[in-house]
Amino acid sequence: MAYFLRRLVATLPVMAVVAIIVFLLIHLAPGDPAALIAGDLATGEDIANLRVALGLDQPLWKQFAIWLGKLLTGDLGTSIFTQVPVSQLLAQRLEPTVSIAALTMLITLVVAVPLGTLAAYRAGSWIDRLIMLFAVLAFSLPVFLVGYLLIYSFAMQLQWFPVQGYVRFAEGPAAWLQSLVLPCVNLALVYIALVTRMTRATVLEVLHEDYIRTAWAKGLGVLPVLGHALHNAAIPIATTVGVGIALLIGGVVVTETVYAIPGVGRLVIDSVQRHDYPVIQSVLLLSAGVYVLINLLIDMSYRLFDPRIRY
Repeated sequence: MAYFLRRLVATLPVMAVVAIIVFLLIHLAPGDPAALIAGDLATGEDIANLRVALGLDQPLWKQFAIWLGKLLTGDLGTSIFTQVPVSQLLAQRLEPTVSIAALTMLITLVVAVPLGTLAAYRAGSWIDRLIMLFAVLAFSLPVFLVGYLLIYSFAMQLQWFPVQGYVRFAEGPAAWLQSLVLPCVNLALVYIALVTRMTRATVLEVLHEDYIRTAWAKGLGVLPVLGHALHNAAIPIATTVGVGIALLIGGVVVTETVYAIPGVGRLVIDSVQRHDYPVIQSVLLLSAGVYVLINLLIDMSYRLFDPRIRY
């Protein structure tokens, strides 16, 4: 617990640097949100008055100090375009994004780990080559291209799943799951390829260890030996899953756009087009915080796989 608390405190400088970078990138980008909100018919005086009302006329350091002060009190600010608190916007969009991310990682682990283990066990065979070919193709194809192919095949032609949109869990678990199948499978293909390749490499290395040969010599079955090998190869796989979560944050934006899902990714796209600074800053900062926290939890999980590890 002491190590966890020390690591948690150590993330504070990281988040501070992220906050500064996010603020500078957003505010130094070209475009005037006041002009966008005022519209094409607004005069220069109207735009100037709106900039004063929004606080955009203040020096950059003062805008940052005001934003940081609100952030420390839990106030994420108010959307410039919709005048709705950012926390309320995120609460409305959080369920679709969390549902996609959780189901995508579940599909990835259920499919990729057995495939990678099988490829390692049958290394050099046609099964291994077929699995690796699938992994290369899944990792190489663009997410949006696979998305359109899935929509055309399973939604438009076979009509098994809805073309676009999202059904909330409260409206029915079956409809909720049906609306998530295509986007989650689409997004999971990249991570299945990544985790499959890592699982194969690490399990194949473990299968050449002396204790595995001893297990074979004692007459243990295939499943117990592979389970033992997989347990000892779990740390690199867990690390790869952590990297996959970082990629997942960016992949959700594309997937939600293709499938017209009203999640955080779509909120980011809309906010970027409108130059809605408070929303963009809050989403980027929270994404960085989630990524840092998940990687910390993955580091803490190493001891579950190898009790010899000491923090």
